Amino acid sequence: MTSTGFTDPRPVYVRATEQAAALIKTVRPEQLTGPTPCSEFDVRALLGHVVGGTRRIAVVGEGGDGMAVDPSTEGVPDDGWAAAYDEVRVRVLKAWESDERMTSAVTVPWGQVPGHAALSGYVMEIVTHTWDLYEGLGQPVELDPELAEFALATARQVLSDDRPRDEATPFAGRREAAEGADVYEQLAAWLGRAPLSRP
Repeated sequence: MTSTGFTDPRPVYVRATEQAAALIKTVRPEQLTGPTPCSEFDVRALLGHVVGGTRRIAVVGEGGDGMAVDPSTEGVPDDGWAAAYDEVRVRVLKAWESDERMTSAVTVPWGQVPGHAALSGYVMEIVTHTWDLYEGLGQPVELDPELAEFALATARQVLSDDRPRDEATPFAGRREAAEGADVYEQLAAWLGRAPLSRP
């Protein structure tokens, strides 16, 4: 906690991006067309969404208009996703270093909020998309449960239990998590996702 009464999301975001980077490094070109629990994205499109979205977060942290950022990632070669993510990850971590950024208002897709709230939302996003990718790649690594706990607490705070799915809420309605679900599956269920079925 900081003296102003909020939990500083920066250390968690650093760890979340490290986890995402390690997972992205495992992607093989033949996996790029595979499905993910984020039904509108295959693995390649999800990687593009993560890289483009992280670029937007960097611009927000730098004090710019994130909504004006073109999230397109056309031109990234099949073997270039790890390098593309590392590049924007370094930029975004630098952009959010300032303590002042935590309390100043920033504009993100869901409105104008203090920086700490915006970055907490982006922790939720990168942790969720990391799980999407983890599922799409066949669960190749272990994921850090503490990151999902932070993301789930944020999700429960900002997304109501009975929310409708609409253009303002880019998540499906909450599902019931399976009995014995781990914290990542609980997070996914809160955001309307289900694990990929496996043979």
